[in-house]
Amino acid sequence: MASDAGGPTSRATSKRAEPLRAGSADGTLAVPPGSTGSLFARPTSPLRVAGAPRHNACYVENIPEEDSTRLLISDLCCMAEAYMTPDQVSQIYDAYLFGAEFHEGQHRSSGEPYIYHPLAVASILLEMHMDAPTIVAAVLHDVIEDTQASKALVAERFGEQIAEIVDGVSKLSAVNFPSKVEQQAESLRKMLMAMVKDIRVIIIKLADRLHNMRTLGALVPEKARRIARETLEIYAPIANRLGMHVLRLELEDLGFKAMYPKRYSVLCRAMRSVRGDRSEVLRKIENAINTALEGYDVRARVLCREKHVYSIYQKMRKKHLPLRELQDVYAVRLITDDIDDCYRLLGIVHNLWKPVPGRFKDFIAIPKANGYQSLHSVLVTPHRARVEVQIRTDEMDHIAESGIAAHWLYKTGDGGSGATHNRAREWLRELLEIQGDAGSQEFLDGVKVDLFPDEVYVFTPAGDIIKLPRGATVIDFAYAVHTELGNGCVAAWVNHRAAPLSAELRNGDAVAIQSDKAHHPNPSWLNFVTTAKARSAIRHYLKQLKAGEAVNLGRRLLDIALSRYGIALSDLEEHRKAAALTQTPFRNLDELMADIGLGNRPSELVARRIAESSHADMESLKETREASAHRLSIRGTEGMLVRFAGCCHPIPGDRVIGFMSAGRGLVIHRNDCRNARKSEDPDRWIDVEWAAQPEGEYQVSVRVDVANRRGALASIASAIAAAESNIENVQINERDGQTSSLTFCISVRDRAHLAAIMRAARRVRLVLKISRI
Repeated sequence: MASDAGGPTSRATSKRAEPLRAGSADGTLAVPPGSTGSLFARPTSPLRVAGAPRHNACYVENIPEEDSTRLLISDLCCMAEAYMTPDQVSQIYDAYLFGAEFHEGQHRSSGEPYIYHPLAVASILLEMHMDAPTIVAAVLHDVIEDTQASKALVAERFGEQIAEIVDGVSKLSAVNFPSKVEQQAESLRKMLMAMVKDIRVIIIKLADRLHNMRTLGALVPEKARRIARETLEIYAPIANRLGMHVLRLELEDLGFKAMYPKRYSVLCRAMRSVRGDRSEVLRKIENAINTALEGYDVRARVLCREKHVYSIYQKMRKKHLPLRELQDVYAVRLITDDIDDCYRLLGIVHNLWKPVPGRFKDFIAIPKANGYQSLHSVLVTPHRARVEVQIRTDEMDHIAESGIAAHWLYKTGDGGSGATHNRAREWLRELLEIQGDAGSQEFLDGVKVDLFPDEVYVFTPAGDIIKLPRGATVIDFAYAVHTELGNGCVAAWVNHRAAPLSAELRNGDAVAIQSDKAHHPNPSWLNFVTTAKARSAIRHYLKQLKAGEAVNLGRRLLDIALSRYGIALSDLEEHRKAAALTQTPFRNLDELMADIGLGNRPSELVARRIAESSHADMESLKETREASAHRLSIRGTEGMLVRFAGCCHPIPGDRVIGFMSAGRGLVIHRNDCRNARKSEDPDRWIDVEWAAQPEGEYQVSVRVDVANRRGALASIASAIAAAESNIENVQINERDGQTSSLTFCISVRDRAHLAAIMRAARRVRLVLKISRI
């Protein structure tokens, strides 16, 4: 791809290139020289694609140097012949002709012809035994983005299905974004939406990224590090989430190498220096397990290995240990026929060596989110080394290695790979829910959170298992069950005991939720929820609530502004409503009201435009306005768009004034607040007053000077509580050795309630002075 490793350094010209010699003059498939019976020739010398997997599937005799690209496609088609029909292989070759024609004149940063890249991507997918449409789409995956070939042309030549896959892989390079982060987020959003329709989009994208990472050396270090960071943060975790273990490991090691080249080389040298001793240890471990198995009627393959470079680097960072002191760097895999034998093997190895307490995990009974199944246990061997043992069946091993790609490789339908495929689709549907209302950065952050699911497993009252990321709370659980349950959550019980909504859940917790349809999400929930689904649902609700409140507030403000001209909003004729919308980008009156309510547009200017459209006599209009003096009534229940200034803490009974803050709504100040300067932005200041019976409680600050004696704070706090007030915050400043100054932020109903609290505090013997701040 253009911005990835080895992107094209030159564009295809607008003139269509002449067909390559690999095809006939009319563009149909031409059989290469030397082939007999089969579509492609038999081998005499090996072929290699730069960065492609090694294999010895095909050789071609006596081909000139300039025909090297035809050697590559011959190699590719020989791989395809192993499991595809001749018609499918022919379509792959046709895709090569099409791609080579449009990519002609383009070269990668390494200098090689650009067509090498899509062929290498296709070869990676052929090793996974992906189906023919995936391979064709892989060969064509850059033609829409990097050449003048259109989606319609691809659809006409290869069908709508392949065109949709190719378009899903293409980035949004034609759109200008304010920042690289936004471009990355929107391209990822587009790709994820395409994945919901066809999961093969991400499989091609991962193979594309893998080949780019293999050929990253041709790029300048800064660009290579940027691509490596993106790989480690986005693509390797996606591969993990889809269960593509082998591909993930290579992406991680290559990303680590490009991101931290010195650390990578130092660690590799250190691993080579201790590998001799460790190889002997691995051999002894393998022999001991094979010997133990001889006494039982259980068939199992034993595979021993050292963990990968990036995995070891992460363990060293997490445990703050040098390589020589790191113990759990060995892994042993036991692969058997059926699930019963898995548990029998577990008993055998536990009888052989002592297991480490708390390190056993049963992913067969409770699979991971990506469909991974296996028994894990950490054992202490006589060689003073800890070994992680993984026990699984053959099918589980295939799915663990290939992940979602096993859906095409094994075609097991409703078996293991089918379940993996369904889990992937479920995850993608959740991401699609999140992306609908999130901004670019918010969406990218949400995806990154979802890609690192260090999981806990909790139970519903019905016994169903809910998987959540570590650190998830009761609210996260409620939203994981259903969005409506989360929105209406009012109380929770964890293990049959009442728990706060912010309580962090642990493995095995049984959680019950009490909900109320009349209850709504609280903005404070955003301070402790961890899942992207919960965060997105809460923000979506608050955004909708804010929009509704903005319309209501805007309507009230405009009604008051119009009343000064003797006009009622409810009596406006259609042509006068149309006059209000002139010179604005809004389609209807509600959008205009919301803009007024959010403080983006002064209601006075809109009212004046409406009034001018119906009064020819401007002098009478001025007299009508001056004869009226309406104020906006504040009840305290207006919602998120009416805020009370923290600088002066207005409460009912104070003389107040309002300021329309752009994007935030109405901010209420006391008249005597030093920030209430009507001379600045006079159109944004609104005359307001308290309603006859305001509701709710309001925060206010008071300063109390006390004698510095034991129990002073407790006595004052007790007096405030007795006066039916709650202390929100307290600060203590010692003035000298004899007195202290206490600043309380307390909740009050109005000025009369505040006066009663201050009288109660003055009766405390140690209080010297009390005043409102």
